[in-house]
Amino acid sequence: MESIKRKNLSTEKQNINSRAIDDKSISEILHIINSEDQKVAEKVKEAIPEIEQTILIARDAIRKGHRIYYVGAGTSGRLGVLDASEIPPTFSTPSYFFNGIIAGGDKALRQSIEGIEDQPETAIDDLKSVKLKANDVLIGISASGAAKYVKSSLDYGKSIGAKTVYLICNKEPFLSVNSDIIIKINTGSEVITGSTRMKAGTATKMVLNMISTATMIQLGKVYDNLMIDLMAVNDKLIDRGTRIIVQLTGVHYELANSKLLDADKSVKTAIVMIKYSCSKDEAIMRLKNNKGFLRKVL
Repeated sequence: MESIKRKNLSTEKQNINSRAIDDKSISEILHIINSEDQKVAEKVKEAIPEIEQTILIARDAIRKGHRIYYVGAGTSGRLGVLDASEIPPTFSTPSYFFNGIIAGGDKALRQSIEGIEDQPETAIDDLKSVKLKANDVLIGISASGAAKYVKSSLDYGKSIGAKTVYLICNKEPFLSVNSDIIIKINTGSEVITGSTRMKAGTATKMVLNMISTATMIQLGKVYDNLMIDLMAVNDKLIDRGTRIIVQLTGVHYELANSKLLDADKSVKTAIVMIKYSCSKDEAIMRLKNNKGFLRKVL
């Protein structure tokens, strides 16, 4: 019975556009893959209302001191870890704002651990180990909605009062979950039947980008479309931060760079110091009084 139900998943169906792909030239293969990939963004667009709801609860949770967790197995888990790990350097946030949990732990980031997604009991242990709490936000990721690990995670999260979001890449999940929000990206059949690392993986990455990026924008981490809260920890980011200061204040590069260093490499603080000809401490206070929103300060 389970096999009959599983074969009805759109991600398990054979893609008529990639039939006989093994008999195609490299160029033909690439055009087929590219053509299928172009369909993904439109499917993501259809789920924007649910993605927006997710961002609202994520933003409010962080404002109240709660945390965001991505949880998944295999490719889904890796994408969650990837997105979460990029938030601190991009927006100078604490590493605990966004967290990625993958079934099987760090080892599963580098190699496939077959069968781990079918072990629901490990999910609860993993969530207890990170001390998931009520009003944290738990985003379960599963292309087919068939990962027992993810279902168990969401069920446990719901039971302790966490906000839950189910992100799938099918019309309906294989395993139903009583989550607060369900994001359904119906990416359809894959170029290689069942290989959800392809279109489903692309869609998942797009959605996670939207969730984390829009949440950070809502928290004042971006001015215009500039990365004003980047963590200037290397030469590339110090240069980028300096150029942002030049762009927003009109001062020359050398002065901008000097102010950035005076501001402990905080781009936002350096901009306020220049605009108001004030000390670092005064700039920090002006930002604090406006909850970190540079636009309000300026």
